[in-house]
Amino acid sequence: MLEEVRSLGFEYAELGHNTRISLLEGILDAVKNGVVKISSVHNFCPLPVGVDHSAPNIFQFSSDDPRERERAINQTRKTMEMAARLGAPLMVTHFGSIQIHDYSTKLLPLVKARLQNTPRYERILMEVNEYLEIAKDAWYERSCQALEELIPTARELGIKIGIENREGLEELPLDADFQFLFKKYQNPEVVYWHDTGHAQIKENYGFINQFFHIDNLCARMYGLHVHDCTYPNGDHCPPGEGTVDYELLKPLIKPEHLKVMELNPFVEAERLVKGFEHLRNIWGNE
Repeated sequence: MLEEVRSLGFEYAELGHNTRISLLEGILDAVKNGVVKISSVHNFCPLPVGVDHSAPNIFQFSSDDPRERERAINQTRKTMEMAARLGAPLMVTHFGSIQIHDYSTKLLPLVKARLQNTPRYERILMEVNEYLEIAKDAWYERSCQALEELIPTARELGIKIGIENREGLEELPLDADFQFLFKKYQNPEVVYWHDTGHAQIKENYGFINQFFHIDNLCARMYGLHVHDCTYPNGDHCPPGEGTVDYELLKPLIKPEHLKVMELNPFVEAERLVKGFEHLRNIWGNE
């Protein structure tokens, strides 16, 4: 896998949350032999024992089950240790979620019909926002407590904790709360990790404007997952195949930002290369 990444011209790769323990020996050998470098790892990496499929939310910091929270923290420590072992500077992680009704499914038919500006949609949107604000506190606080437990480990290992924006309406932090989170945790180990496809989905739903969302968090942004999104929620496709406006985002994306293409595993190599060229033609070589 890593040799294929290298053959396509990429010097770095991110290890995702579908990395099985059985693959680690080969990955470590590939890194040791200079086949590829690891830019970042995505929690949980490797997969927890007994889990055989991609499951980044299998254990959540926000859970009201103490055993699940403890497993989430322990597995995250293992991911950070793996990042340090591989020489990766950053771990991407999900922050948790609120257990609520599935509003995304309720809104999706209206979004598909492009009815976001109708009174019915605006009424549901207001209901969702109000409910999320009322319901979030206990879930959010538990995630914050987990983060406080993980910061010393990140400091000791020299790893950044990249908190990722999510596409689910119920996932934490709520988009408006990122600034408050980073004001509360000014630790250099805690950084923002942006995802272009997730943000585009949220923009399609009417929750954020992707440009202003990045602009507000740019000072704490370490890097981003780059992928496109076909309307309204078909993400993880190559840049240029969807509606993400990379030209608009260009002034906000700096050379020092880590950039990781996060594509559907079924994307063919030709489409991947074409998407990378599309992105490079807009953002440049950095």
